[in-house]
Amino acid sequence: MATETESARRQADHGKSPQEEGDGARKGTREQPPGGADKGTAPGSIAARLRGGHLIGTYGLLGLTVLLFVVFALVLPDTFPTMDNASSILSNQSIPAILALGAMIPIVTGKFDLSVGYGLGFAHVLAMQLIVNSGWSWPIACVAVILGGGIVGVLNGLLVEFARIDSFIATLGTGSLLYACTGWITDGARIVPGPHGLPPAFTDLYDSTFLGLPVPAFYVLALAVVLWLLLERLPLGRYLYVIGSNARAADLVGIPTRRYGIYAFAGSGLVVGFAGVLLAAQQQIGNPSVGMDYLLPAFVGALLGSTAIKPGRANAAGTVVAVTILAIGLAGIQQLGAEFWATSLFNGGTLLLAVGLAGYSARRRLRAGASATRRSLSAPGAEAGTLSTTEPPTPATAASTDDAPRTP
Repeated sequence: MATETESARRQADHGKSPQEEGDGARKGTREQPPGGADKGTAPGSIAARLRGGHLIGTYGLLGLTVLLFVVFALVLPDTFPTMDNASSILSNQSIPAILALGAMIPIVTGKFDLSVGYGLGFAHVLAMQLIVNSGWSWPIACVAVILGGGIVGVLNGLLVEFARIDSFIATLGTGSLLYACTGWITDGARIVPGPHGLPPAFTDLYDSTFLGLPVPAFYVLALAVVLWLLLERLPLGRYLYVIGSNARAADLVGIPTRRYGIYAFAGSGLVVGFAGVLLAAQQQIGNPSVGMDYLLPAFVGALLGSTAIKPGRANAAGTVVAVTILAIGLAGIQQLGAEFWATSLFNGGTLLLAVGLAGYSARRRLRAGASATRRSLSAPGAEAGTLSTTEPPTPATAASTDDAPRTP
Protein backbone atom coordinates (compact mmCIF):
# COMPACT_ATOMS: atom_id res chain seq x y z
CA MET A 1 0.00 0.00 0.00
CA ALA A 2 2.78 2.37 0.84
CA THR A 3 4.46 1.52 -2.41
CA GLU A 4 1.31 2.33 -4.39
CA THR A 5 0.93 5.66 -2.52
CA GLU A 6 4.54 6.65 -3.31
CA SER A 7 4.02 5.73 -6.96
CA ALA A 8 0.88 7.83 -7.13
CA ARG A 9 2.71 10.76 -5.50
CA ARG A 10 5.53 10.54 -8.06
CA GLN A 11 3.03 10.40 -10.89
CA ALA A 12 1.22 13.44 -9.49
CA ASP A 13 4.49 15.35 -9.25
CA HIS A 14 5.09 14.69 -12.97
CA GLY A 15 1.55 15.71 -13.83
CA LYS A 16 0.39 12.24 -14.89
CA SER A 17 -2.23 9.95 -13.50
CA PRO A 18 -1.62 6.23 -13.15
CA GLN A 19 -3.99 5.63 -16.06
CA GLU A 20 -2.08 8.10 -18.27
CA GLU A 21 1.24 6.53 -17.33
CA GLY A 22 -0.06 3.10 -18.23
CA ASP A 23 -1.39 4.40 -21.55
CA GLY A 24 1.98 6.00 -22.24
CA ALA A 25 3.83 2.81 -21.47
CA ARG A 26 1.47 0.85 -23.68
CA LYS A 27 1.80 3.52 -26.38
CA GLY A 28 5.60 3.37 -26.17
CA THR A 29 5.38 -0.37 -26.48
CA ARG A 30 3.13 -0.08 -29.52
CA GLU A 31 5.41 2.50 -31.20
CA GLN A 32 8.42 0.25 -30.88
CA PRO A 33 9.11 -1.38 -34.25
CA PRO A 34 8.49 -5.09 -34.54
CA GLY A 35 11.47 -7.08 -33.38
CA GLY A 36 12.89 -4.00 -31.67
CA ALA A 37 16.20 -5.42 -30.55
CA ASP A 38 16.87 -7.03 -33.90
CA LYS A 39 15.78 -3.87 -35.63
CA GLY A 40 18.24 -1.83 -33.62
CA THR A 41 21.16 -4.05 -34.47
CA ALA A 42 20.30 -4.24 -38.18
CA PRO A 43 21.97 -0.95 -39.19
CA GLY A 44 25.20 -2.07 -37.53
CA SER A 45 25.16 -5.40 -39.30
CA ILE A 46 24.41 -3.69 -42.61
CA ALA A 47 27.28 -1.27 -42.07
CA ALA A 48 29.55 -4.19 -41.25
CA ARG A 49 28.52 -5.97 -44.44
CA LEU A 50 29.10 -2.79 -46.43
CA ARG A 51 32.56 -2.37 -44.92
CA GLY A 52 33.34 -6.01 -45.56
CA GLY A 53 32.23 -5.78 -49.18
CA HIS A 54 34.24 -2.61 -49.63
CA LEU A 55 37.39 -4.18 -48.21
CA ILE A 56 36.98 -7.27 -50.38
CA GLY A 57 36.44 -5.20 -53.49
CA THR A 58 39.34 -2.88 -52.69
CA TYR A 59 42.00 -5.29 -51.49
CA GLY A 60 40.70 -8.67 -52.59
CA LEU A 61 42.85 -8.79 -55.71
CA LEU A 62 45.91 -7.75 -53.73
CA GLY A 63 45.24 -10.51 -51.21
CA LEU A 64 44.80 -12.99 -54.04
CA THR A 65 48.20 -11.91 -55.41
CA VAL A 66 49.88 -12.65 -52.09
CA LEU A 67 48.04 -15.97 -51.79
CA LEU A 68 49.06 -17.00 -55.30
CA PHE A 69 52.69 -16.17 -54.59
CA VAL A 70 52.63 -18.22 -51.39
CA VAL A 71 51.06 -21.19 -53.18
CA PHE A 72 53.68 -21.21 -55.94
CA ALA A 73 56.47 -20.69 -53.41
CA LEU A 74 55.31 -23.79 -51.53
CA VAL A 75 54.89 -25.85 -54.67
CA LEU A 76 58.16 -24.69 -56.26
CA PRO A 77 60.42 -23.88 -53.28
CA ASP A 78 63.68 -24.20 -55.22
CA THR A 79 62.90 -21.96 -58.19
CA PHE A 80 59.97 -19.63 -57.52
CA PRO A 81 60.80 -17.68 -54.31
CA THR A 82 64.24 -16.61 -55.55
CA MET A 83 65.75 -13.28 -56.50
CA ASP A 84 66.55 -14.52 -60.00
CA ASN A 85 62.92 -15.44 -60.57
CA ALA A 86 61.74 -12.10 -59.21
CA SER A 87 64.13 -10.23 -61.49
CA SER A 88 62.97 -12.29 -64.46
CA ILE A 89 59.31 -11.55 -63.71
CA LEU A 90 59.94 -7.83 -63.30
CA SER A 91 61.96 -7.68 -66.49
CA ASN A 92 59.62 -9.74 -68.69
CA GLN A 93 56.42 -8.07 -67.51
CA SER A 94 57.58 -4.47 -67.57
CA ILE A 95 56.50 -3.76 -71.15
CA PRO A 96 53.02 -5.37 -70.72
CA ALA A 97 52.64 -3.33 -67.52
CA ILE A 98 53.56 -0.06 -69.26
CA LEU A 99 51.21 -0.87 -72.12
CA ALA A 100 48.41 -1.69 -69.67
CA LEU A 101 48.89 1.68 -67.98
CA GLY A 102 48.69 3.34 -71.38
CA ALA A 103 45.52 1.46 -72.33
CA MET A 104 44.01 2.41 -68.96
CA ILE A 105 43.98 6.17 -69.69
CA PRO A 106 41.20 6.18 -72.34
CA ILE A 107 39.26 3.61 -70.28
CA VAL A 108 38.97 6.26 -67.57
CA THR A 109 36.85 8.30 -70.00
CA GLY A 110 34.79 5.31 -71.07
CA LYS A 111 36.68 4.80 -74.36
CA PHE A 112 38.94 2.03 -75.62
CA ASP A 113 42.16 2.25 -77.61
CA LEU A 114 42.52 -0.97 -79.58
CA SER A 115 45.49 0.43 -81.49
CA VAL A 116 47.94 -0.02 -78.59
CA GLY A 117 49.20 -3.37 -79.88
CA TYR A 118 49.66 -2.10 -83.44
CA GLY A 119 51.17 1.11 -82.09
CA LEU A 120 53.69 -0.84 -80.04
CA GLY A 121 54.84 -2.79 -83.10
CA PHE A 122 55.06 0.37 -85.21
CA ALA A 123 56.98 2.30 -82.52
CA HIS A 124 59.62 -0.34 -81.96
CA VAL A 125 60.12 -0.88 -85.72
CA LEU A 126 60.36 2.88 -86.27
CA ALA A 127 62.99 3.17 -83.53
CA MET A 128 65.06 0.43 -85.13
CA GLN A 129 64.68 1.99 -88.57
CA LEU A 130 65.82 5.41 -87.39
CA ILE A 131 68.82 4.07 -85.45
CA VAL A 132 69.98 1.27 -87.75
CA ASN A 133 69.11 2.38 -91.29
CA SER A 134 68.74 6.17 -91.02
CA GLY A 135 71.75 6.75 -88.79
CA TRP A 136 69.96 8.88 -86.19
CA SER A 137 71.44 9.18 -82.71
CA TRP A 138 69.48 7.02 -80.32
CA PRO A 139 68.26 9.84 -77.99
CA ILE A 140 66.78 11.80 -80.91
CA ALA A 141 65.27 8.65 -82.35
CA CYS A 142 63.65 7.78 -79.01
CA VAL A 143 62.17 11.26 -78.60
CA ALA A 144 60.85 11.16 -82.17
CA VAL A 145 59.20 7.78 -81.61
CA ILE A 146 57.54 8.87 -78.36
CA LEU A 147 56.26 12.09 -79.95
CA GLY A 148 55.05 10.06 -82.93
CA GLY A 149 53.05 7.91 -80.53
CA GLY A 150 51.49 11.05 -79.10
CA ILE A 151 50.53 12.22 -82.61
CA VAL A 152 48.84 8.88 -83.27
CA GLY A 153 46.95 9.29 -80.00
CA VAL A 154 45.78 12.77 -81.01
CA LEU A 155 44.55 11.32 -84.32
CA ASN A 156 42.58 8.70 -82.41
CA GLY A 157 41.09 11.39 -80.21
CA LEU A 158 40.06 13.52 -83.19
CA LEU A 159 38.37 10.56 -84.84
CA VAL A 160 36.48 9.64 -81.68
CA GLU A 161 35.59 13.10 -80.36
CA PHE A 162 35.04 15.18 -83.51
CA ALA A 163 34.28 12.64 -86.22
CA ARG A 164 32.06 10.84 -83.68
CA ILE A 165 33.32 7.39 -84.65
CA ASP A 166 32.99 4.73 -81.98
CA SER A 167 36.28 4.24 -80.18
CA PHE A 168 36.36 0.52 -81.04
CA ILE A 169 36.01 1.22 -84.77
CA ALA A 170 38.21 4.31 -84.87
CA THR A 171 41.15 2.82 -82.99
CA LEU A 172 40.87 -0.50 -84.81
CA GLY A 173 41.06 1.37 -88.12
CA THR A 174 44.01 3.42 -86.90
CA GLY A 175 45.71 0.24 -85.76
CA SER A 176 45.29 -1.31 -89.20
CA LEU A 177 46.90 1.77 -90.73
CA LEU A 178 49.79 1.50 -88.29
CA TYR A 179 50.24 -2.16 -89.17
CA ALA A 180 50.35 -1.20 -92.84
CA CYS A 181 52.99 1.44 -92.08
CA THR A 182 54.99 -1.17 -90.17
CA GLY A 183 54.94 -3.49 -93.17
CA TRP A 184 55.88 -0.63 -95.50
CA ILE A 185 58.90 0.34 -93.35
CA THR A 186 60.21 -3.20 -92.96
CA ASP A 187 59.01 -4.57 -96.31
CA GLY A 188 57.79 -7.57 -94.34
CA ALA A 189 61.29 -8.46 -93.09
CA ARG A 190 63.11 -7.93 -89.84
CA ILE A 191 65.42 -5.00 -89.22
CA VAL A 192 68.72 -6.44 -88.03
CA PRO A 193 71.58 -4.21 -86.75
CA GLY A 194 74.99 -4.34 -88.39
CA PRO A 195 78.04 -6.12 -87.02
CA HIS A 196 78.59 -3.42 -84.41
CA GLY A 197 75.09 -3.83 -83.03
CA LEU A 198 73.06 -1.15 -81.33
CA PRO A 199 74.58 1.58 -79.13
CA PRO A 200 75.22 0.14 -75.66
CA ALA A 201 73.58 3.16 -74.02
CA PHE A 202 70.38 2.38 -75.95
CA THR A 203 70.25 -1.28 -74.95
CA ASP A 204 71.01 -0.30 -71.35
CA LEU A 205 67.58 1.33 -71.26
CA TYR A 206 66.26 -2.19 -70.79
CA ASP A 207 69.19 -4.38 -69.75
CA SER A 208 70.64 -2.36 -66.87
CA THR A 209 69.82 -2.80 -63.20
CA PHE A 210 69.32 -0.47 -60.25
CA LEU A 211 69.46 -1.52 -56.60
CA GLY A 212 69.73 -5.09 -57.78
CA LEU A 213 66.47 -4.94 -59.74
CA PRO A 214 65.85 -4.43 -63.47
CA VAL A 215 65.53 -0.79 -64.47
CA PRO A 216 62.26 -1.37 -66.43
CA ALA A 217 60.54 -2.17 -63.12
CA PHE A 218 61.33 1.37 -61.96
CA TYR A 219 59.92 2.74 -65.22
CA VAL A 220 56.64 1.01 -64.38
CA LEU A 221 56.70 2.35 -60.84
CA ALA A 222 57.46 5.91 -61.97
CA LEU A 223 54.74 5.84 -64.64
CA ALA A 224 52.20 4.48 -62.16
CA VAL A 225 53.02 7.25 -59.67
CA VAL A 226 52.71 9.93 -62.37
CA LEU A 227 49.34 8.59 -63.53
CA TRP A 228 48.15 8.29 -59.93
CA LEU A 229 48.99 11.94 -59.32
CA LEU A 230 47.33 13.04 -62.55
CA LEU A 231 44.15 11.04 -62.02
CA GLU A 232 43.70 11.22 -58.26
CA ARG A 233 45.22 14.53 -57.20
CA LEU A 234 44.78 16.97 -60.10
CA PRO A 235 41.69 18.48 -61.74
CA LEU A 236 42.62 16.76 -65.01
CA GLY A 237 41.96 13.35 -63.50
CA ARG A 238 38.69 14.42 -61.88
CA TYR A 239 37.46 15.76 -65.22
CA LEU A 240 38.38 12.51 -66.95
CA TYR A 241 36.53 10.47 -64.34
CA VAL A 242 33.45 12.69 -64.62
CA ILE A 243 33.50 12.28 -68.40
CA GLY A 244 33.76 8.52 -68.01
CA SER A 245 30.86 8.46 -65.55
CA ASN A 246 28.48 10.72 -67.46
CA ALA A 247 29.68 12.66 -70.49
CA ARG A 248 26.38 14.53 -70.78
CA ALA A 249 26.58 15.74 -67.19
CA ALA A 250 30.20 16.79 -67.78
CA ASP A 251 29.02 18.90 -70.73
CA LEU A 252 26.32 20.51 -68.62
CA VAL A 253 28.76 21.58 -65.90
CA GLY A 254 31.09 23.13 -68.48
CA ILE A 255 33.82 20.49 -68.84
CA PRO A 256 35.18 20.48 -72.43
CA THR A 257 34.68 16.76 -72.95
CA ARG A 258 36.10 16.67 -76.48
CA ARG A 259 39.33 18.33 -75.49
CA TYR A 260 39.89 16.08 -72.49
CA GLY A 261 39.01 13.02 -74.56
CA ILE A 262 41.81 13.97 -76.94
CA TYR A 263 44.12 14.42 -73.96
CA ALA A 264 43.36 10.87 -72.84
CA PHE A 265 44.15 9.35 -76.23
CA ALA A 266 47.28 11.49 -76.57
CA GLY A 267 48.52 10.27 -73.19
CA SER A 268 47.90 6.69 -74.25
CA GLY A 269 49.86 7.27 -77.46
CA LEU A 270 52.83 8.74 -75.59
CA VAL A 271 52.96 5.74 -73.25
CA VAL A 272 52.72 3.33 -76.18
CA GLY A 273 55.60 5.14 -77.90
CA PHE A 274 57.72 4.80 -74.78
CA ALA A 275 56.87 1.09 -74.55
CA GLY A 276 57.93 0.71 -78.20
CA VAL A 277 61.33 2.21 -77.44
CA LEU A 278 61.81 -0.26 -74.58
CA LEU A 279 60.72 -3.15 -76.80
CA ALA A 280 63.32 -2.17 -79.39
CA ALA A 281 65.99 -2.04 -76.67
CA GLN A 282 64.88 -5.45 -75.42
CA GLN A 283 64.64 -7.37 -78.69
CA GLN A 284 67.38 -5.44 -80.53
CA ILE A 285 65.75 -6.30 -83.86
CA GLY A 286 62.75 -4.89 -85.66
CA ASN A 287 60.00 -7.53 -85.83
CA PRO A 288 56.92 -6.27 -87.74
CA SER A 289 54.51 -8.81 -86.21
CA VAL A 290 55.39 -8.65 -82.53
CA GLY A 291 53.02 -5.91 -81.35
CA MET A 292 49.76 -7.86 -81.39
CA ASP A 293 51.07 -10.33 -78.83
CA TYR A 294 50.86 -7.57 -76.23
CA LEU A 295 47.29 -6.40 -76.93
CA LEU A 296 45.41 -8.96 -74.81
CA PRO A 297 47.73 -8.76 -71.76
CA ALA A 298 47.49 -4.96 -71.84
CA PHE A 299 43.70 -4.93 -71.80
CA VAL A 300 43.52 -7.75 -69.27
CA GLY A 301 45.70 -5.70 -66.93
CA ALA A 302 43.78 -2.45 -67.51
CA LEU A 303 40.31 -3.97 -67.13
CA LEU A 304 41.28 -6.26 -64.28
CA GLY A 305 42.84 -3.27 -62.53
CA SER A 306 39.45 -1.54 -62.43
CA THR A 307 38.27 -4.22 -59.97
CA ALA A 308 40.93 -3.41 -57.34
CA ILE A 309 41.94 -0.47 -55.12
CA LYS A 310 39.22 1.73 -56.69
CA PRO A 311 36.59 -0.85 -57.65
CA GLY A 312 34.41 0.21 -60.52
CA ARG A 313 36.82 2.60 -62.18
CA ALA A 314 40.17 2.28 -63.92
CA ASN A 315 43.11 3.37 -61.76
CA ALA A 316 46.88 3.14 -61.89
CA ALA A 317 47.40 1.29 -58.61
CA GLY A 318 44.83 -1.34 -59.49
CA THR A 319 46.42 -1.84 -62.90
CA VAL A 320 49.82 -2.47 -61.30
CA VAL A 321 48.24 -5.02 -58.92
CA ALA A 322 46.48 -6.72 -61.84
CA VAL A 323 49.67 -6.97 -63.88
CA THR A 324 51.48 -8.34 -60.83
CA ILE A 325 49.00 -11.15 -60.27
CA LEU A 326 49.08 -12.02 -63.97
CA ALA A 327 52.88 -12.06 -63.95
CA ILE A 328 53.03 -14.29 -60.87
CA GLY A 329 50.43 -16.66 -62.27
CA LEU A 330 52.09 -16.95 -65.66
CA ALA A 331 55.52 -17.50 -64.15
CA GLY A 332 54.17 -20.16 -61.84
CA ILE A 333 52.29 -22.19 -64.44
CA GLN A 334 55.23 -21.97 -66.85
CA GLN A 335 57.59 -23.34 -64.22
CA LEU A 336 55.10 -26.14 -63.62
CA GLY A 337 55.53 -27.15 -67.27
CA ALA A 338 52.31 -25.79 -68.77
CA GLU A 339 51.78 -25.82 -72.53
CA PHE A 340 52.20 -22.69 -74.66
CA TRP A 341 48.43 -22.13 -74.91
CA ALA A 342 48.11 -21.92 -71.13
CA THR A 343 49.12 -18.24 -71.23
CA SER A 344 46.02 -17.17 -73.18
CA LEU A 345 43.86 -19.49 -71.07
CA PHE A 346 45.15 -17.95 -67.87
CA ASN A 347 44.73 -14.36 -69.10
CA GLY A 348 41.17 -14.84 -70.29
CA GLY A 349 40.08 -16.97 -67.34
CA THR A 350 41.53 -14.57 -64.79
CA LEU A 351 39.80 -11.61 -66.43
CA LEU A 352 36.39 -13.31 -66.50
CA LEU A 353 36.68 -14.58 -62.94
CA ALA A 354 37.84 -11.29 -61.45
CA VAL A 355 35.26 -9.16 -63.29
CA GLY A 356 32.51 -11.60 -62.31
CA LEU A 357 33.51 -11.51 -58.64
CA ALA A 358 33.75 -7.71 -58.71
CA GLY A 359 30.27 -7.48 -60.22
CA TYR A 360 28.88 -9.82 -57.58
CA SER A 361 30.51 -7.79 -54.81
CA ALA A 362 29.11 -4.55 -56.26
CA ARG A 363 25.60 -6.02 -56.44
CA ARG A 364 25.86 -7.13 -52.82
CA ARG A 365 26.88 -3.61 -51.77
CA LEU A 366 23.97 -2.12 -53.69
CA ARG A 367 21.49 -4.52 -52.11
CA ALA A 368 22.86 -3.82 -48.63
CA GLY A 369 22.69 -0.07 -49.24
CA ALA A 370 19.11 -0.29 -50.52
CA SER A 371 18.14 -2.36 -47.47
CA ALA A 372 19.69 0.22 -45.16
CA THR A 373 17.78 3.00 -46.92
CA ARG A 374 14.48 1.16 -46.59
CA ARG A 375 15.08 0.52 -42.90
CA SER A 376 15.93 4.16 -42.23
CA LEU A 377 12.83 5.34 -44.10
CA SER A 378 10.60 2.90 -42.20
CA ALA A 379 11.86 4.11 -38.80
CA PRO A 380 9.24 6.05 -36.68
CA GLY A 381 11.32 9.22 -36.67
CA ALA A 382 11.71 9.15 -40.42
CA GLU A 383 7.96 8.62 -40.87
CA ALA A 384 7.21 11.53 -38.56
CA GLY A 385 9.58 13.75 -40.48
CA THR A 386 7.98 12.70 -43.74
CA LEU A 387 4.50 13.42 -42.44
CA SER A 388 5.52 16.83 -41.15
CA THR A 389 6.80 17.84 -44.56
CA THR A 390 3.57 16.85 -46.26
CA GLU A 391 1.23 18.78 -43.92
CA PRO A 392 -0.91 21.41 -45.68
CA PRO A 393 0.41 24.96 -45.39
CA THR A 394 -1.13 27.35 -42.89
CA PRO A 395 -3.04 30.36 -44.25
CA ALA A 396 -0.16 32.68 -43.39
CA THR A 397 2.29 30.48 -45.23
CA ALA A 398 -0.01 30.26 -48.21
CA ALA A 399 -0.41 34.03 -48.30
CA SER A 400 3.30 34.63 -48.12
CA THR A 401 3.77 32.11 -50.92
CA ASP A 402 1.15 33.79 -53.10
CA ASP A 403 2.70 37.21 -52.53
CA ALA A 404 6.21 36.07 -53.42
CA PRO A 405 7.46 37.06 -56.88
CA ARG A 406 7.28 34.21 -59.37
CA THR A 407 10.13 33.32 -61.69
CA PRO A 408 8.99 32.63 -65.26
